[in-house]
Amino acid sequence: MSRGRFQSLPNLGKGPKRRWGILTVRLIPERLVSQGGLNAVGIHAILSERMITLEETTLIAAPIDRIFDLARSVEVHVAGNTHFGEQAVAEAGATSGLLGLGDTVTWRARHFFVRQRLTSQITAFDRPAYFQDTMLRGAFDSMQHDHYFRTLPGISSEPALTEMRDVFRFAAPIPPLGRFAELLVLRRYMQALLRERNAVVKRIAESPTKAWRQYLL
Repeated sequence: MSRGRFQSLPNLGKGPKRRWGILTVRLIPERLVSQGGLNAVGIHAILSERMITLEETTLIAAPIDRIFDLARSVEVHVAGNTHFGEQAVAEAGATSGLLGLGDTVTWRARHFFVRQRLTSQITAFDRPAYFQDTMLRGAFDSMQHDHYFRTLPGISSEPALTEMRDVFRFAAPIPPLGRFAELLVLRRYMQALLRERNAVVKRIAESPTKAWRQYLL
């Protein structure tokens, strides 16, 4: 794929509709929670929204191309991804190497003591600036993850400093009465998973022993 050329696939990834329907808006009440409580507006937002948006920015002292490729590596995703006593496994589709546009992979992992499977596809790809993965099948009603990369301007450090920014959206299969549990438990859990993944990418990309080479050969 030539640099700067953007490709995308049709929007995919909505799971089966639940009997209570699907409502999609950004999660607003996090600000209200951080200020020490929920007012009537916050409570209404929780009960009426289904789509949660998480954002995470990580600065990595490595070239943008290396970080982009590590972020789409199946082996890097699996590295250190152990929860509730079981390591994540890529068991179908593209089970090794670097994912590209149209590639699908089925992950098996244990979360909240339950073994789960999730199949996702790379639905947009613009190396080394951006790619997107979208859930095709899994425990969520929908899930989509945008990965953005840029070399920070005005910095002459060696190695280069790259910003990796994640925008992660998901709608959990929980009815409106379960919004408080979703906000307080699932949101924090998914944010922790995202930070854990980014820490692995950063550790490998910045490795003084050039450990990143084994993932990019």
